[in-house]
Amino acid sequence: MNHFCHLFLARPTVESRVGNLLGDFARGLDTGALPEQVREGLEHHRAVDAFTDAHPEVLACKAHFSGQRRRFAGIALDILFDHYLLRHWDVFGHTDKVSFINELYRDLEAGYELMPPTMEQVARRMIAYDWFHAYQDLETVGGAMDRVASRIRFRHGFGGIIEEIRPLDAELEARFLAFFPELLEFSRSRLAD
Repeated sequence: MNHFCHLFLARPTVESRVGNLLGDFARGLDTGALPEQVREGLEHHRAVDAFTDAHPEVLACKAHFSGQRRRFAGIALDILFDHYLLRHWDVFGHTDKVSFINELYRDLEAGYELMPPTMEQVARRMIAYDWFHAYQDLETVGGAMDRVASRIRFRHGFGGIIEEIRPLDAELEARFLAFFPELLEFSRSRLAD
């Protein structure tokens, strides 16, 4: 799961949303020093990632990518799943999509002081460039994947991965629609404990 999905699955509080986003920025962080709700959000992020990575539908999605790009399929699918959640907001969303996105941005702004510097920089860019509205367009998602590819410091074949995704879009989307309700149930049951 990528940023939008993790925020969607978080409790609707600043601390939980910061913690659920923190999973991508926690390397080297003393998690014991985090406020309890932020730490719980981080643990939820990690549990969601573990559930996702082991799910048969997600594994089947990864198998469709070429050998050249399969190593990066998980990263691509994380971003693509944000797009699919936005595409199917009428199925999974519980409020107006624009209002929800704006609420996420407000909560992230309110949580800057809880974020490590790198995460705060990304959150500020996320809001300034309105990533979540932009992720509704598949071509924009492809551009986001290429930006991720440009930050990889070794030779790779990740760039242009959207070319492999376009012809697979319907199948990947169907697998997401089979997988995501199970992730929602996992997330809800975990948060209920």
